[in-house]
Amino acid sequence: MNPNLIFLGTGTSQGIPIIGCKCNVCQSIHPNDQRLRTSVYIEYLGVHLLIDAGPDFRQQLLRANIDKVDAILLTHEHKDHTAGLDDVRAFNHITRRPVEIYAEQRVLDEVKNSYAYVFADHKYPGAPEMTLHLIDERPFEAAGIGVEPVRVWHYRLPVLGFKIGRLAYITDAKTIDAAEREKLKDLEVLVVNAVKHGRHISHFSLEEALDFIAEMKPRRAYITHLSHRLEKHSELQDKLPAGVFAAYDGLTVNSD
Repeated sequence: MNPNLIFLGTGTSQGIPIIGCKCNVCQSIHPNDQRLRTSVYIEYLGVHLLIDAGPDFRQQLLRANIDKVDAILLTHEHKDHTAGLDDVRAFNHITRRPVEIYAEQRVLDEVKNSYAYVFADHKYPGAPEMTLHLIDERPFEAAGIGVEPVRVWHYRLPVLGFKIGRLAYITDAKTIDAAEREKLKDLEVLVVNAVKHGRHISHFSLEEALDFIAEMKPRRAYITHLSHRLEKHSELQDKLPAGVFAAYDGLTVNSD
């Protein structure tokens, strides 16, 4: 059995539509072109994992009717991936226990700084409750599920992707070293970012993402973290090779 995945958000740091933008993508009324900030929800062996909790966290979980989160894995500290963590308080009320958060030391430090009221000696009543778990590049368990980190580089910032079963999720990647690429062979599902056509300083371009997918040879691949500089979803999908799909908010993937 392999994980099931729901794309909660598939947009870049500003989402789509971007405030004030009049381009064809931002003006599209098609649901597949309405993109919240990037995040996914994974169900595996009865465990419910969230990767990243950006500023659309609450809206995403309400829209997907999600009421179970056993752990949250953070790829890195940028606000489009962490700004929604205050809303874990809803799960504190449901389960009567803290939400488990897994991240690297640098990211945990940023969480403690941004949400200082969560970790204060004398907490404000009703403040969220989180238990922070330090991870690095070694495999670990989150809520009893084995996770293998994959180191990628967001320009010069180290970011973690995550491999769970034969599914791997990578966002905000520009370069991936050869040793880490070996972890991504023989996948059922590979999710990878592609922000635009042509070179970008800190993200894969669509062309780079497609080259990476062709090298890794997963059975299926999904492109996420899409900006308004790419085509509308239907037009983009028509240009992709067989077995590669433009993800959209709400898309559910069974990786078996």
